[in-house]
Amino acid sequence: MNEKKSRFKQFLQRWLINTLAVLVTVVLLRGHIRYAETVDLFTASLLLGILNAFIRPIMMLMALPLLIFTLGLFTLVINATLLYLVHWLMGAHFEVDSFGWACLGAVIISLVSVMLNILTGTSNARVSVQRGQPPTKPKDGDGPVIDV
Repeated sequence: MNEKKSRFKQFLQRWLINTLAVLVTVVLLRGHIRYAETVDLFTASLLLGILNAFIRPIMMLMALPLLIFTLGLFTLVINATLLYLVHWLMGAHFEVDSFGWACLGAVIISLVSVMLNILTGTSNARVSVQRGQPPTKPKDGDGPVIDV
């Protein structure tokens, strides 16, 4: 029973973070990404989360060669496609002017989500600051050695 509450709490926390990220994007790109009513914002972020959970892994697998070739930058295109798909599914309730604005929106949503996940502790990413002596240069040789 406790595990179900914990999972539900995590789901709500992630949904809220996603909704805040979409809201920040709508505010920053006002006029280019917009929603009709507040409930449409929550619906759009929920739909985006569902698409990210189920469709995104399939798209990542299909685009694996492009992801490798572009060193992961093609992920932005996949995220923009999913955001534009939310626009297509919701019609006038959640609008994105063009695929270019969807790309910019996907970048902003990603950055805000990462920052909020780190701040709330829901992310696996950790930031650490180490103080002390800078690493010393090797005294013998010209640099690092890679053993094969």
